Amino acid sequence: MTVENESVEATDAAASPLAHFGAEVRLERERLGMSRADLGKVACCGYSLVAKIEAGDRVPSLDFAEACDRTFPYANGRFVRLWPLALRYAFPPWFRRYVELEWTATEVHMFHPLLVPGLVQTEQYARAVLRTGRPTNLDDLVTARMERQRILTREVPTRLWIILDEGVLRRAVGGKRVMRGQLERLRTLAEEPQHVIQIIPNSIAAYPGSGSPFGLLSFGEGADVVHVDGFPKGYILAEPDDVVAARTAYGLLKATALPPDESAPVIDSILKDCFS
Repeated sequence: MTVENESVEATDAAASPLAHFGAEVRLERERLGMSRADLGKVACCGYSLVAKIEAGDRVPSLDFAEACDRTFPYANGRFVRLWPLALRYAFPPWFRRYVELEWTATEVHMFHPLLVPGLVQTEQYARAVLRTGRPTNLDDLVTARMERQRILTREVPTRLWIILDEGVLRRAVGGKRVMRGQLERLRTLAEEPQHVIQIIPNSIAAYPGSGSPFGLLSFGEGADVVHVDGFPKGYILAEPDDVVAARTAYGLLKATALPPDESAPVIDSILKDCFS
């Protein structure tokens, strides 16, 4: 697999969708004679964030794009159309193709032995995880991770199946308060009929794929693909043999983990005993 190599400066409005989005916001705002503070009120954010978005220094949320389309008379949905392109710049180049595939997937199956997957992280948990890499664009990374989660709440949501090692639930990422919110989020997902969460208990010492987080994406049309998480980069596999191997491993993980109706009480117990 080749890794996408982009050297475009984010401040170049002619080449960067992020800078172009910001330039369009500034153009329409000034055309209306509206201050940044006034736009911030409409978009439920502060002057500073508006200024950073206009400068191409911050990734806008979809809510911000929708507020621009409502506010600017001749927008005609332009900002919501530009938003996916601008959002790409919050992700590392090697991860952008995966995000595009995830956005169109009808089903996502994930396994992680160490952390709650980004697709279901709370904002506080995501910030604590991402901060460990000491990135210079932490706010953008958090925004991008939260925006990915829209696939779970849209009109026809992506179906989600997550298998986690019990240790993931006990690892105090960000402290007790952050973990309490994260486990409550998982518990809520476990109750939604379109999603499934299974826990592999600590009593099972070894199981298939225990050392490598991975996921399977399925689509309305087209073959499944596999995403393998790793350092320093994750990668996508589409060869039929690799997909079959991943399906087999995931099937064994499902058989190894506790059933969904037994996994939910495990979350409740850890929430009460460790993070209440």
